[in-house]
Amino acid sequence: MILIDTHTHLYSEEFQNDRSEMMQRALAANVQHFFVPAIDSSYFEGMQHIQQHYPQNVHLMMGLHPCYVKPDTFEQELAFVEQELNKGTYVAVGEIGVDLYWDKSTLKIQQQAFQTQIQWAKKRGLPINIHCREAFDEVFEVLEQEKSDELFGIFHCFTGDFAQAQHAIDLNLHLGIGGVATFKNGKIDQFLNQIPLNHIVLETDAPYLAPVPHRGKRNESSYLALVAQKLAAIYNLPVTEIAAQTTKNALNIFKL
Repeated sequence: MILIDTHTHLYSEEFQNDRSEMMQRALAANVQHFFVPAIDSSYFEGMQHIQQHYPQNVHLMMGLHPCYVKPDTFEQELAFVEQELNKGTYVAVGEIGVDLYWDKSTLKIQQQAFQTQIQWAKKRGLPINIHCREAFDEVFEVLEQEKSDELFGIFHCFTGDFAQAQHAIDLNLHLGIGGVATFKNGKIDQFLNQIPLNHIVLETDAPYLAPVPHRGKRNESSYLALVAQKLAAIYNLPVTEIAAQTTKNALNIFKL
């Protein structure tokens, strides 16, 4: 059984004291591939470092996280993203999107940065990895403008309703499902079994959003097995089938 963590911040400072042990636990739990999203240029060195240590397992994305789209720096940060994407060594553009939980005042430039990076992904034949927090309408507004056969990727940490899930799938996006599916108030477990499994990928978003029974503690990629077990219960399928289909989906998206 092979599992793929399609979204994990392995370079996070929360792993600085036990990163090697954390990676060994994940590999022992059959997590064989780790897809690592970018945040901004300040995390670049950490991303490179972890990829150099695990070149067969760790795959990097490049993008500007919406929470780091700031009026005085976002143009320079986008220039850095484009410069890196031109190297041709990244597997996706992400994580990109809109976040209105922390700051609503930057909505317009968040959408601008989101749209620009989608266009870069389409031009390069790369998937996108979408961050959306309290901003479904604003994210879909941009996606609708950019929808095409060249637009594809993952709606990371999907927490929307059934209609929003269908909308995302209609736009050629897969749903990234993680620890939230194990939460009592997570809600997505109520309709997830109505979504065909070929539209689902697994993720942890480590070190955030740890699944039950670790909720509220630091998340790590080895806990992906708990997400797979929860989906097995939701879909009433063997966990091996959940692993096989979601792994196939992820490999297809990232073209490995």
